[in-house]
Amino acid sequence: MEQHKMRRDLTSRQISFMALGMAIGVGLFLGSASAIRAAGPSALLAYAVGGAIIFLIMRALGEMAVHRPVAGSFGSYAFEYLGPFAGYLVGWNYWILMVGVGVAETTAVGIYMRFWYPEIPQWIWVFSSIIFIFGLNLLNVKAYGEFEFWLALIKVATILLMIAGGSLIVFTGLGNQGVPVGLSNLWRHGGFFPNGAIGLVSALPIVAYSFAGVEMIGLTAGEAREPEKVIPRAINSVLWRILIFYVGALFIIMALYPWNELGTQGSPFVTTFQALGVRQAAGIINFVVVSAALSSFNCVVFSGSRVLTSLSENKLAPSAFTVLSRSGAPSRSVFFTIVCMAFGVLLNYIVPDKVFGWLMSMLSFLVVATWAMIVLTHMKFRQRLIAAGVTTSFRMPLAPYTSWACLVFVAFVFIMLGLDESTRGSVYVGVAWVLLLTIIYRLSGGLRTAARLSRVAVGVES
Repeated sequence: MEQHKMRRDLTSRQISFMALGMAIGVGLFLGSASAIRAAGPSALLAYAVGGAIIFLIMRALGEMAVHRPVAGSFGSYAFEYLGPFAGYLVGWNYWILMVGVGVAETTAVGIYMRFWYPEIPQWIWVFSSIIFIFGLNLLNVKAYGEFEFWLALIKVATILLMIAGGSLIVFTGLGNQGVPVGLSNLWRHGGFFPNGAIGLVSALPIVAYSFAGVEMIGLTAGEAREPEKVIPRAINSVLWRILIFYVGALFIIMALYPWNELGTQGSPFVTTFQALGVRQAAGIINFVVVSAALSSFNCVVFSGSRVLTSLSENKLAPSAFTVLSRSGAPSRSVFFTIVCMAFGVLLNYIVPDKVFGWLMSMLSFLVVATWAMIVLTHMKFRQRLIAAGVTTSFRMPLAPYTSWACLVFVAFVFIMLGLDESTRGSVYVGVAWVLLLTIIYRLSGGLRTAARLSRVAVGVES
């Protein structure tokens, strides 16, 4: 049988927008309301702190990805530096996370398509989006990256237009009878910290989940053109884009409207565009949210299939998933991942009004666990390279001190997930999933296989 290889065709532009496509989903347009309810205007500080930590985690991942660019990324690195069992847990945890996020994003498509077609059942749109994205992921990676670029660009352009238009209302009074709104809404309704420090820290798990997906930059390393140049450029752009798209957008929204009234009068994006004279604002924003959900779903299929292929290459998943198509796409991994995501069609048929909320509360644990493992893997990676006298070209700033800062942040988010009644179920489900994986690994003789593979990996690394 002819062996096909993944193609290194992704550019820095495409990779950057793929990461944005994952991180800027319906969470910004709709989910940020939860963070604002918890923290008020101080949610801006929560997003800034969270963005800084995520940037450091991406720098840790970037240092490993530039040193050895592989499609499996953090799963492969955990296998090498923490051992096969760690690689197994990281890979399968991230794969099930991608399946869950995929179900959530397709559910969002179904919910918002009802804006135009309320008579069509929600599950029809979920099924249609799955078929569309399945076909897209079988294209060669260059075509895939280009399509995702344009999907993500729709979101980016909308956010920038909202920031620019909202700034005109705030500072010049355009669309408000010529009276500038000013910035007083940021402190008039209970102050900048209306719910105190507790409100601020309560928003951090929500903020952390909002940034989920930027780690896919590492998963593109095996298909990136000139990864030693492309990956650093993409990662370094993440921080300022997060500041613009999250902090900038929410700053304008909370300057325009009292924080404690947000969500009661519909989407602030819709209200802002209507004030600027855009009569079809609701339809336009609905189109943007649908494209945002499709973009995120597109990226999670890409990420899930690459992780599954990496697990297969390390003998931690069936060998069939290593097979690539003529275009270089991991076709069998894409198919299996899509089939598992199709479970969402059944959920949307049975309980269409509850699926999205359930998934958002259940997946937070796996997001934070992935980031924790990236940091722990990087710390072991640095120890091994220092012992061997090897230096890297793209280092994490101020390591290992920044690594410990990231771990403290992650531990704090874990604690908050357990304390908050609405997210406590995520911890229970996450722990149960890890225990199930551990039992399967041990019963399948994984430890014996892993020991042999570990010796091989160490030999290659040395």
